[in-house]
Amino acid sequence: MNKSPVFIVSALLGALCMPSSAQQQPGAAQTTVAASSPGQGTVARMSTVRATVESIDAANRQLTLKGPRGNVFPLTVDPQVRNLEQVKVGDQVVVRYFEALSLTLKKDGKELRGSTEQTDAVRTPAGERPGGAVAREVEVTADVIAVNAKTQTITLKGQNHTVDLRIPDKGQFKLVKVGDQVHAVYTEALAVGVEPAAKK
Repeated sequence: MNKSPVFIVSALLGALCMPSSAQQQPGAAQTTVAASSPGQGTVARMSTVRATVESIDAANRQLTLKGPRGNVFPLTVDPQVRNLEQVKVGDQVVVRYFEALSLTLKKDGKELRGSTEQTDAVRTPAGERPGGAVAREVEVTADVIAVNAKTQTITLKGQNHTVDLRIPDKGQFKLVKVGDQVHAVYTEALAVGVEPAAKK
């Protein structure tokens, strides 16, 4: 999360234009919704993964998880998550991840380039099963400083970075010209919950 908001949003723009099947993780249940109108577009995606705790490194707050298809991967538990000591090998970890990106083209935009970011976190009460959720919203306004019809790419200048962005939708691309602005709002939320191991 140390990258600048405009860099994050521009990278996500490219990623969210990919087919959802290309981004889905093994064993993840995923739902993607997209909507667009001239000069506006929104993409939202919800993913849920259920995995089993294979091992625990309490000192480094790291779990090794095994997904439903046998894939093994590490998960570092944020200090915001309480009651980690209650987690046992064999427990089920449920990870839910939501992200949404909304873009609005502002013709002949007059707003100042800028970005804002806010984060909120929720922890389970002390003594209860480990879990927690964190949400973040990034809002960016960037100037369109170049348009390349041959590559169908626009160049956006934010507060600290300049990035090139390809727009695959020809209809949307034709609407953009130098001097316009793009306003982007990116929201992500991650919730992690632990369920006891099933009794044998």
